[in-house]
Amino acid sequence: MRPFFHHSHSRILRNPFSLSTMSSSLTLPFPTLSPPTLSLQSHHFPRSRVTASISTGSQASIHDASLADYKVSNAFLFPGQGAQAIGMGKEAQNVPAAAVLYKKANEILGFDLLDVCINGPKEKLNSTVISQPALYVTSLAAVELLRAREGGEQIIDSVDVTCGLSLGEYTALAFAGAFSFEDGLKLVKLRGEAMQDASDAARSAMVSVVGLDSEKVQQLCDAANQEVPEAEKVQIANFLCPGNYAVSGGIKGIEAVEAKAKSFKARMTVRLAVAGAFHTSFMEPAVLRLEAALASTDIITPRIPVISNVNAQPHADPDTIKKILARQVTSPVQWETTVKTLLSKGLKKGYELGPGKVIAGIVKRMDKGTEIENIGA
Repeated sequence: MRPFFHHSHSRILRNPFSLSTMSSSLTLPFPTLSPPTLSLQSHHFPRSRVTASISTGSQASIHDASLADYKVSNAFLFPGQGAQAIGMGKEAQNVPAAAVLYKKANEILGFDLLDVCINGPKEKLNSTVISQPALYVTSLAAVELLRAREGGEQIIDSVDVTCGLSLGEYTALAFAGAFSFEDGLKLVKLRGEAMQDASDAARSAMVSVVGLDSEKVQQLCDAANQEVPEAEKVQIANFLCPGNYAVSGGIKGIEAVEAKAKSFKARMTVRLAVAGAFHTSFMEPAVLRLEAALASTDIITPRIPVISNVNAQPHADPDTIKKILARQVTSPVQWETTVKTLLSKGLKKGYELGPGKVIAGIVKRMDKGTEIENIGA
């Protein structure tokens, strides 16, 4: 069986894009419930800033235009923070190509990642700095488990698009060969540390609002923002799926959202077990660190389309990909639009690679007829 990574430099070979439509949110641990699915995002701040920050020259626009008409048949979907669970990675040890990824990870991270994945404790695995690398490695290990089974190589070769929820976007880019396993893990490690530090710098939180459409959730945020100072304001941070949106912001703003939710006819709110207000301006301190790390990382055009969380579009230009990844931590996650686009472009079957079934739940909620297979590790 051909290994997922070329051992000389670990550049991933022949792995098409994959959608990642499940799992909580970008980098914070989300509750994995059946009704609500969690996800992170950011403060309701200038949306124009995101667009401006990732605008590139005409060369990049021409480059990306070539992807505008991409078609979808089979997709790989990679989960985000919140999907982690004690015991993940155990099955991967039966497949050498998967097991070696944990050994490489230990060298880069400086601790035994597999031990934490299998034995916990849960609080440690759920921390932002641990869960992000753990999900990245375990999801790519799941690709190797799939490759090792009969017909697995053919399935991998049939994948024509990929994406991931928040953190999962890095996994999708690694699968698509945009950067090596090692370089991706170094970025994910730094991302988790930078997001944790940004969360420590200001008190903030996230809450999942269940049972309302996005327009109603926006009205709820607007009502809450009328009662709190500028520094405490909230915004929709993760457009997960109809009836399930995550709101991020200052503690007082989040408390106001929770207090007013019933009057807006929300079914329930679920405070997310994350470090802070991911996907909002609260994560701004992490952007400079990510920009510096991305600038020194070798990124090439992905082998297949990788859908961005920032604008739900694929990008071919490496510089554009770097800009988008840096802004992703302060930008709302456009997961609902991503899944709708995949369905409209003909998605026949999706594979959720990694722990949990959050993404499968989201896709099924939007289209019960779509087939989703979970590949754990």
